[in-house]
Amino acid sequence: MNLSLRNPVGGHVPVAGGLSTVGLSYARELGAETVQVFVANPRGWATPTGNPAQDEAFREACAREAIPAYVHAPYLINFGSHTEATVERSVESLRHSLRRGREIGALGVVVHTGSATGGRERSVALKQVREHMLPLLEELTHDDDPFLLIESTAGQGFSLCSRAEDFGPYFEALDSHPKLGICLDTCHIFAAGHDLTGPHGMRQTLDELVATVGPGRLKLIHANDSKDVVGAHKDRHANIGEGHIGEDPFRELLHHPATEGVPLVIETPGGKEGHAADVERLKKLREQQP
Repeated sequence: MNLSLRNPVGGHVPVAGGLSTVGLSYARELGAETVQVFVANPRGWATPTGNPAQDEAFREACAREAIPAYVHAPYLINFGSHTEATVERSVESLRHSLRRGREIGALGVVVHTGSATGGRERSVALKQVREHMLPLLEELTHDDDPFLLIESTAGQGFSLCSRAEDFGPYFEALDSHPKLGICLDTCHIFAAGHDLTGPHGMRQTLDELVATVGPGRLKLIHANDSKDVVGAHKDRHANIGEGHIGEDPFRELLHHPATEGVPLVIETPGGKEGHAADVERLKKLREQQP
């Protein structure tokens, strides 16, 4: 990681056509200092093998240019599902993402925390999370294995983790495993009811997160503004400063002790032009005092 940067800023990049050829070219056009990629169709269960030449080129370029890389696992994964087939596929899919993460030199693999389907209690679903996700964490025995980063949702349906305090029971279910970390999505946590816009709203939310899981667990931030108001339980991302969160909370985030050394990845609308503008906006906020 580029240690001269308190918070590397970058984005999720397209990789169809080649991790290195397409993904890193796009990243350079954004001025990205960190990248996130898919290694499988995000809306499917396929577990494709990588292209060894592209993997090596991507890994070497990220190492050479000090670009921290992350993988986002497919959206269908849900360890809290009442459907056995979904749970089995979730295990296979996440194991694939973790293996591919290691192959491309990723520091972390992001997976959504899922929901308790079938009208079951959250506690029952969390036991299932423990039963099926903990063995995957136990498999991460290599020095270069990625962290498993759990990302809370916007609070739709029977979400297992949407507010900062919800990370507590989730971490407990997984024995606070040393390879377990958090990816905090600003849009999701805002949609779940944390008002980041009030006086020190962002600081209070980050303080609560640290109080819940302890220091050092926040490994990645998905920096997204929100098209909807606080507590709307809607996952609709907006460009930085153009949604209901606004610029100020992001400035506060970039100066909070808990975010020291934590990269920011944008997942905002607008294509390459919008992404480049958001990366630039966050870099400017990084230079300003809160």
